[in-house]
Amino acid sequence: MAKEKDEKLNYRQELQKLKAEGPRTLYLLWGKEDYLREQYLAQLKALCIPEGESGFNYKRIDGPELTANALRQAIDALPFLADHTFVELRDIDLNKLKEAQEITAILSDLPTYCTVCFVQNAEYEPDGRLKLIRAIREKGCDLKFTQQGQGALIDWIARRFAAHGKRIDFEASQRLIFISGDLMNRLIPEIDKIAHFVKDEKVTVKDVEAVAHHIPEAQVFELTDLLAQKQISAAMNTLSELLAENEYDPIFLLAVLGSQMRRLYCARLAIEHDLSASYV
Repeated sequence: MAKEKDEKLNYRQELQKLKAEGPRTLYLLWGKEDYLREQYLAQLKALCIPEGESGFNYKRIDGPELTANALRQAIDALPFLADHTFVELRDIDLNKLKEAQEITAILSDLPTYCTVCFVQNAEYEPDGRLKLIRAIREKGCDLKFTQQGQGALIDWIARRFAAHGKRIDFEASQRLIFISGDLMNRLIPEIDKIAHFVKDEKVTVKDVEAVAHHIPEAQVFELTDLLAQKQISAAMNTLSELLAENEYDPIFLLAVLGSQMRRLYCARLAIEHDLSASYV
C-alpha cells in the first residue's frame, strides 16, 4: 500500500475554506483524529442539509460492502423542498470493493445538487494506487485528520477546561498530552474526570498525574527513562504494574520499549555527531 505523507492537517483553515467556498460534491474523510473528523462532518452536513438527517435529503449506507446500484439510487434521489442532498458512506472498504470500476464511474460524474462523503474509521489507510482512490482525489476533497500540533492542542485543552469553570497551566496541559496521548476523543473523558476531581479553580500537574489515564506509550517511556538512569528496581516495579493490569500484551510492550530505546540511541548518535533534530 502506498505510504501517505504524515503532514499535520490545518483544521481551522480547512473549516474556513469549507465555509467560504461551500461544499464540494465528493469527500473522503479519514485519519486517526476522529473527533475533528466528526466535527468537520457536522459542519459539512449543516451546509448541505440544514434540515438535518431526519429529512428526505439525507441518505446513509454503512459498509464494508457498497454496491453500484445502492450508490446510484442514493445519488439520483432529487432534493425535496431544498437545494441539496447528502449521501454519507460509513466505513466502506474502498480498497476491496467488488464493483470498484462501476462505482468509480458514478463518482466521476456526480450531479451538482449532491454531496457524497466517505467517512472512514481511524484505522483506515487509502491505497493511492487504486483507480477509485485516485478518482476521489481528482474529483473531490481528500482530508486526512491528523493529531493537532501541541500549540493548537493546548489551546483546545484550555477551552475544554474553561467550559468546566477551570483553568489549566501550560505545564499541566503538556503533562496531560504526554500521559493520555494527543487524540482529542481520548483526552475528552480525561479532561472531564480531572475537572470533576479538582475542587480548586486551577488544575495542576499533580492533579493530572493523580487522575488521568496513562496510555501504555507514556508508561513505557517512563520505564525507559528508569532503565536509562539505571534504576533497575524501580523499572521492574513499573513493568510488574503494567503486566499485572492484563490490559497490555507483553509483545506489544516489548515493541514499544524497543522503539523508545531506538529513539534514545538515535538521540545519542545525533549528539555525538552534531546531527540535526530531523535525524532523530
